Amino acid sequence: MRAIIVETPGGPEALTLSTVADLSVGARDIRIRVAAAGVNRADVAQRLGAYPSPAGAPGWPGLEVSGVVTEVGPEATRFAVGDRVCALLAGGGYATEAVVHEELALPVPDSVDLVDAAGLPEALATVWSNVFMSAGLAAGETLLVHGGASGIGTTAIQLGTLAGARVAVTAGSAKKLAVCRSLGAEILIDYREQDFAAEIAAATDSHGADVILDIIGGSYAARNVEALAVNGRIMVIANQSGENASFNPFHLMQKRGRYWGTTLRARPFAEKAAIIRGLLTDVWPWLESGAFHPVIDSRFSFAEAADAHRRMEASAHVGKIVLVP
Repeated sequence: MRAIIVETPGGPEALTLSTVADLSVGARDIRIRVAAAGVNRADVAQRLGAYPSPAGAPGWPGLEVSGVVTEVGPEATRFAVGDRVCALLAGGGYATEAVVHEELALPVPDSVDLVDAAGLPEALATVWSNVFMSAGLAAGETLLVHGGASGIGTTAIQLGTLAGARVAVTAGSAKKLAVCRSLGAEILIDYREQDFAAEIAAATDSHGADVILDIIGGSYAARNVEALAVNGRIMVIANQSGENASFNPFHLMQKRGRYWGTTLRARPFAEKAAIIRGLLTDVWPWLESGAFHPVIDSRFSFAEAADAHRRMEASAHVGKIVLVP
């Protein structure tokens, strides 16, 4: 099969389309003929040599795919050959085929484009596990989403709105904020021009944000605490700033707040499987009805993988970027 590998870590040009050996199928695995692979910041880090695949996963990037099942393991029962699926991977999505345990795959509804479905697993699993399973966002609460126009952001806005929360976002342009508004965000903050902590206070009558989903990290830490409501929860899932975080713990203590950092890729299999089950039960009805939809910024061919990574690194995208074999 063909895969996009990284022989020597480096810039986008380090992504090389090559021939690799086929993957074996375990007892409860399924083999997927890949229709598309989602592009994530973690893939960029892996290309740079900073975030290698965990043991047992293929060595090339790719944390999510969509496609058609072509083979099932002898003990696999959830899917059949010919089924349309999307799946969460520990690595190896940038290939013409992917192999994954059946518990980490989800059915793609007929109403959803199969290529677009590649943008579902990673963002949905991240938002669901952090905002809902860990932070416990409830109807009537305020959710602040940093990077509102990102793949994570466009997902969080929709899920938060559907769950009955009031959603606030930060983004860096009027165009991106307009997209956030169209998805249900009510409080729109241009982080280049406005202080998000002050804007949240003004928009919530000084109550603050009950849950904050942060992909920026660094200097946002202290302002997140400032923007937080009493008994609020801050979920940090990335550090795109590359900076160290610093805040006065007493300010967090005053608000009886929680500051929680997580990753998805490193979670044990059982936790990932539980997240996928939660998505199937609680989110998939919204997807099937059309109430939720993946926001796709652009499609690139495997041969254009370097351009896809350049667009990701430039933060020029709105929604998800996908690669098509």
